Amino acid sequence: MKKKVVQQKWKKKVFALILVVVLCFGSLLFMQMRYTHVLGLVSLQHQLVSQVQKPKIAFLFIARNRLPLELVWDAFFRGGDNNFSIFVHPRPGFVLNEATTRSSYFLNRQVNDSIQIDWGEASMIEAERILLRHALDDPLNDRFVFLSDSCIPLYNFSYTYDYIMSTPTSFVDSFADTKGGRYNPKMDPVIPVYNWRKGSQWAVLTRKHAKVVVEDDTVFPMFQKFCKKKPLPEFWRDQVIPADTSKIHNCIPDEHYVQTLLAQKDLEKELTRRSVTHTAWDISNSRDRERRGWHPVTYKFSDATPMLIKFIKGLTCTEIDNIYYETEYRREWCTSKGKPSTCFLFARKFTRTAALRLLNMSVLGDFS
Repeated sequence: MKKKVVQQKWKKKVFALILVVVLCFGSLLFMQMRYTHVLGLVSLQHQLVSQVQKPKIAFLFIARNRLPLELVWDAFFRGGDNNFSIFVHPRPGFVLNEATTRSSYFLNRQVNDSIQIDWGEASMIEAERILLRHALDDPLNDRFVFLSDSCIPLYNFSYTYDYIMSTPTSFVDSFADTKGGRYNPKMDPVIPVYNWRKGSQWAVLTRKHAKVVVEDDTVFPMFQKFCKKKPLPEFWRDQVIPADTSKIHNCIPDEHYVQTLLAQKDLEKELTRRSVTHTAWDISNSRDRERRGWHPVTYKFSDATPMLIKFIKGLTCTEIDNIYYETEYRREWCTSKGKPSTCFLFARKFTRTAALRLLNMSVLGDFS
């Protein structure tokens, strides 16, 4: 009799244990189904939002403090229909408020983790990565445009938007850098010389390529260690000067980083390998040979004429409709939607008075 009672108790315990296991499994299965359902709803919501709202262009400004050309950009963004977002990387602690900007578009658009930037140092490309990191938080940002605080738009927002969105590629000025002095052999084998590229930092990236830049933990550290600019002549007194100063290693990180990284990732087929930002380089005016080519031409008030803008837009007899890269024997013809078009959407470097003069002349296009 006692044996039967013990067996019945044992069976009840086993049954209770099985019941608990079944209930736990059922609860987990139910939670998983609910979680999957919620994820499906979120995904559907994102799809519906993306169908309702067009993908946006993120304009990423690298600035010292204030944005001197804010009024020009204010006029430009008025035609944007909210199909854009703005991020500004100023010096640490600088805030864009009603006391520091006259454009509502730039209010509080500064990133909160900006760093001190030194020209010709890796801090410049770290600032670019910070801007991209913030801009990628918005899933609707689909293109990412790097701009300096001396850049002006050459066309209205509608034309600029259509031009950038008309191709699935990034616009990255990139070519093989075969001249000595820039590539540091210490980068090999992490960055082999055959992937070494040069070009303008003022690129337009797709979302995919922006993620590649932000997630990079291989190429960027090499640039921090081995890509260093040559000191300016006034600082040579503190160093041993070689007989031939042209042989001094001189690497400007922002002119190589994005280009080299995308080459490393075998993504060059996904690029339109030219810039959409016009820059004129000073290669002859400086009396100091060591300073030639260090900085672009700055357009002042007297330079800001309709003829200058027509020349940059390619509307004169000396039409700019292609860019030739002699190190690769490659010519990039400028097209949009499969048809010949202007090469540039933006231009630099313009002083505040020069940009305002062009705006008042209405030669930058109808921004309304």
